[in-house]
This record gives sequence, structure tokens and C-alpha cells, in this order.
Amino acid sequence: MNLISSILTLLFTPSTLAATVRGGTSLLYATLGEIFTERSGILNLGVEGLMIMGAVTGFAAAFKTGNVWVGVVTGTIAGGLLALIHAFLTITLRADQTVSGLALTLFGSGLASFLGQRLGPGGTPLVGQIGPKFGKLPIPGLSDIPFFGQALFQQDILVYAVYLLVPLAWYFLYKTRPGLHLRAVGENPQTADAMGVSVANTRYLYTVAGGMLAGLGGAHLSLAYTPGWTEGMTAGRGWIAIALVIFATWDPVRAVVGAVLFGAINAIQLRLQAQGTTIPAAFLNMMPYIFTILVLVVITWWEAFSRRVGAPAALGLPYVREEKG
Repeated sequence: MNLISSILTLLFTPSTLAATVRGGTSLLYATLGEIFTERSGILNLGVEGLMIMGAVTGFAAAFKTGNVWVGVVTGTIAGGLLALIHAFLTITLRADQTVSGLALTLFGSGLASFLGQRLGPGGTPLVGQIGPKFGKLPIPGLSDIPFFGQALFQQDILVYAVYLLVPLAWYFLYKTRPGLHLRAVGENPQTADAMGVSVANTRYLYTVAGGMLAGLGGAHLSLAYTPGWTEGMTAGRGWIAIALVIFATWDPVRAVVGAVLFGAINAIQLRLQAQGTTIPAAFLNMMPYIFTILVLVVITWWEAFSRRVGAPAALGLPYVREEKG
């Protein structure tokens, strides 16, 4: 009971809510990117590699140039380039999407470790270096709202950007013709092809776009959430993002709920450790991931029970255009 009361006390404080929003932002970028990629029918299990590359290249570029926006652009491009490799392997060469994604994670993690050891001054490691970072940018008026003002409107600009990105992603996906084409390619590529939609081009576009968002999520980690570079700093967030796509049933708005839940659990366990709780630190570190697994199990069971629409029908399946005689 003491643990539960402590968690509830921590949860309903402005500082914890603010940390929740910051912690969920990088995850939400990656989750939105994976939603768009999977909606096109491409399964990318390399999100962890994309995020860690976005983190290391973003921080390195900002550190060397002194400009955080150069870091954001660099991290975003790095994620897109790695995703382009996955697109080439799975769309053009029709390689197994699961194998390609796992290879991308291993490649991205290894390359990030290599670069992190050599991108500091004079080829020294990036670890321990201090570079530019995104500071808080309070929104006049809104930041003064009691309780919620600090949590929602005293954040960095990348947090505010994701506020706009979520409704725009939802509108694009469900209310525009390109969004309809995207969903058609993921559900029935043969029909989409017959309608004149290029399946290959669509899948290339959204696989790369998804990778760029994952890279941006990584850059937010190293330039705003925990400024700096630490090897393995994504700490499995890429895998959590893939799980949250299922939790969100491939819907951008529902992805917000998953990201906030993860951010809340992560913020609470950090504060419990700071307070010197008797609970082992290793167990507290596992809390966000245990909670994510439990939520994923429950939502998967519920979706099966209610027989609601789940993954895109053509997810993970290569498309071979039939020859016309």
C-alpha cells in the first residue's frame, strides 16, 4: 500500500506530468513513424537502430556546429537513410522483412557505438561532452495555467511540434487522398495497383518517412530529454515503439495514450529511485517495460475478443506485380 500511495502521490504532481510528457515525446515520434511504415505494408523491426543512430548523429552534429537544429536535421536524415536500406532490401530485393529489420537494429546499434567513440574533439569519445541542447520554451499565458501549464506548456519546441504532428497525422491518414492510397497499399496492394497507385513508390516513401521520424525521436533524446550521448541511451525504446503500434491499433491518436503511459511509468520509477525507496533499482528500471508488455497482452486479447480490425492485411508481405498478357 505504501508503494501504491507513493506512486499516486508522485503521479499527480506538475513535475511528474511534465517529465511524463518529455519522456513520451521521443517514443511518440518513433511510434508515429512506425505506424506510417506499417500502414504501407512494410514491417520495420529496426526502429531501435534508427533511434540510436538519430541520437548519436544528432548530438554529434549539434556538438560540432553549436546548432541544435543542425543536430535535429542530421539525426532525422540518418534515420531516413537507414530506413532507405531497409526499403531497398524488402521492396526491391523482396528480402524477409523481419530479418532485415533485426539486421538494421544490430547494424544501427553497432555503428552508433563506433561513431560515439570517435566523434568527440580530436577523435575522443562523445561520452561526457557538453553540447547545445533544447531548453524549455514557456508559452505565454498557457504556461501560467494552474497544474497543467507546467506539464504541457513549459516544454521544449520538439514537444510542441509533436502536439501538432499527431492531429496532422490523423487527418492525413483518414481524411486525404494520399492517406487513402497509403491505407489501400497496406490492406490490398493488388487493388491499389489496379487503381493506378504505385505500390513500390508508396512503400518506399513511407518507410523512409517513418525512419526519419524515428531518427527525430532519437535526436530528441540526445538534444532535449537527456542532453548528451551515452551508449545504449535509447534503452529499448525502439522495441517499445513497435509494441505501441499494436497497442494503438495503427492509429496516431491512440498512440498518444501509449506514449503517455510509458512516459508516466518511467517518470515515476526515476522519482522513486531519487527518493531512496527500498525497492531494488533493477526492478524499478524494469517497470516501464513490464507495464508495456502487460498492456500489450491486454489490448491484444481485447482486440481478438471484440474482433476489431487489427494490422494491415498486407503487412510483412512482399508485393509482386502480375505481368499483364
